[in-house]
Amino acid sequence: MDFSIIDYAVPFLLVGTKVTLLIAVFGVGLGLPFGVLVGLGRGSKNNLLRRACDIYCAIFRGTPMLVQVFIIYYGLAQVSFIRHNPVIWWMIGSGLNAAILAVVLNTGAYTAEIFRTAFLSLPKGLIEAAEACGMSPWHVFTRIKFPLALRQALPSYSSEVAIIVKESSLASTITVLEITGYAKRLMSETFAIMEIFIITAAFYLAINIVTLTSLKILERRLSFNR
Repeated sequence: MDFSIIDYAVPFLLVGTKVTLLIAVFGVGLGLPFGVLVGLGRGSKNNLLRRACDIYCAIFRGTPMLVQVFIIYYGLAQVSFIRHNPVIWWMIGSGLNAAILAVVLNTGAYTAEIFRTAFLSLPKGLIEAAEACGMSPWHVFTRIKFPLALRQALPSYSSEVAIIVKESSLASTITVLEITGYAKRLMSETFAIMEIFIITAAFYLAINIVTLTSLKILERRLSFNR
């Protein structure tokens, strides 16, 4: 490998890493609570709410994220109402904002399924006992349901976080210069395709190793505190 390529490429990819991490952090930070709410909605006794959540999950789990990114960034921009609505336009008018929105909506659907399964696995007797003791629904959720569901869901959700980091690369298709975006630019400038691909893969691998290791530590601590 030509080490001069590494010296030239790494500073650009480090700048792209900041954008990749920004997309991933917002994807997890917004996608997790949103997914939990949708997961609760899928288990709701309200038929309308349950069906709406089911349809949302079916759409975003059943279509490629690349298509979702294109629809949000290119497709919705063709709707005049959206172009003239400052709040919605702010969300999709910028490539970075559109990418974050696509990641949040996509991971929200998968997170909802992960937590729906986790909530269904909770022992009903424990929840009934908490309700019998006079705990409010909010306290039952925050002190019993969610902590127990998080322990159940964390192994699967760790994989989803790793997928979020990798799917952030699709932001490069709508002109966002994250790691893959800079890699494409570097390849067109240097023609060192193999070297740039290897360095780019190493960046994603390093991010996911740190992320998965941190989540594994969290999983062990939650298991230890049972």
